[in-house]
Amino acid sequence: MTVITVPVSSEQELFIKNLVKSGRAANKAHAVRMGITLLAQEDAMLRIAKAEREIAEGQVLKGDLRKLAKLVD
Repeated sequence: MTVITVPVSSEQELFIKNLVKSGRAANKAHAVRMGITLLAQEDAMLRIAKAEREIAEGQVLKGDLRKLAKLVD
């Protein structure tokens, strides 16, 4: 596992400490990892929503993947 040192505001530090104190997070590192996981999940949901909009708008590529890949190059 990689260790990253990141400065946080006093409000963020208090929030992290409260997550640990309340038992929602095992420790400060766990609290930060939970936040990163939530951001990753949000990003995935946004990408899914975008793909669904593209499908609804007919922006879907269909056909031979080799031929479609040449269109992208």
